[in-house]
Amino acid sequence: MIIIAENLNVMSRKIGEAVKERNPAPIREMVEAVAATGVDMIDVNLGPARKDGAGLMEWVVRTVQEVTDLPLSLDTSSIEAIEAGLAVSKQKALINSISVRPERMQALMPLVKRYGAAFIGLLLGPEGLPRDANERGLLAATIMAESAEQGIPEDDIWIDPIFLPINTQQLQVSSCTEFVAMLKDLAPNCKSTGGLSNVSNGVPARLRGLVNRTYLMMVKRYGFDSVIADAFDTELRAIARDERPDLESLIQRAMDGQMDEMAGMEPEEVEYVKTVRVLMAQTLYSDSWLEL
Repeated sequence: MIIIAENLNVMSRKIGEAVKERNPAPIREMVEAVAATGVDMIDVNLGPARKDGAGLMEWVVRTVQEVTDLPLSLDTSSIEAIEAGLAVSKQKALINSISVRPERMQALMPLVKRYGAAFIGLLLGPEGLPRDANERGLLAATIMAESAEQGIPEDDIWIDPIFLPINTQQLQVSSCTEFVAMLKDLAPNCKSTGGLSNVSNGVPARLRGLVNRTYLMMVKRYGFDSVIADAFDTELRAIARDERPDLESLIQRAMDGQMDEMAGMEPEEVEYVKTVRVLMAQTLYSDSWLEL
């Protein structure tokens, strides 16, 4: 599974200040640490980048490329910043993202062709978030059809079904999982990715890693290709690299309803089974789900 590191993000105080002051040292330090974990790609997240977005993206991309050859995901809502990053990327870049909104597709898909890039097709439509798996399927089909018109091959499309927080969008999480189970049949030549940490956003800090790792194994079961995730979560990386088949087997049995009786299980196993039930909306979410 492809791991895209989420850690180079202007929402981080240290990185945000470094970008604002154009101080390369903290950025290089972060990139070197992230690259050392063995991730496959780095997400360069500049947020809205409303002020001099193009200049900032060019500077950050050049700074990152001084210390790593890893390919980059260019993450910003600024079209000008995206193009500036594409222009100086040494490796094939990934645009993060193009939503299913006419103005975004019309502005960004020509850049995919012009710079030989790939892109994340974000399943966010003109009316907002998709309501269920079927709407996600329709939005994915729209992305694929528009890409075909633009001459973009399907293997340059990375479908993002939009992972949402389990504490406020529990039914959305389960419908997203339903869509992920269908995705390889709907778009066999496309890749898939998603912001894994979104699932645990708002969950107590001590439990966020557990939620992220559990959901990773749930979508991985269906051949999900990639996640945008914390590069420094050692256990998460091990799961992505197929190094925890024991846990993956446990998660799959829990998903299939084969773990009704938890007597005799190790505490870690119990925590994972209970978390599967919450993520599948079989148990109502609360911050104390492990204690129930």
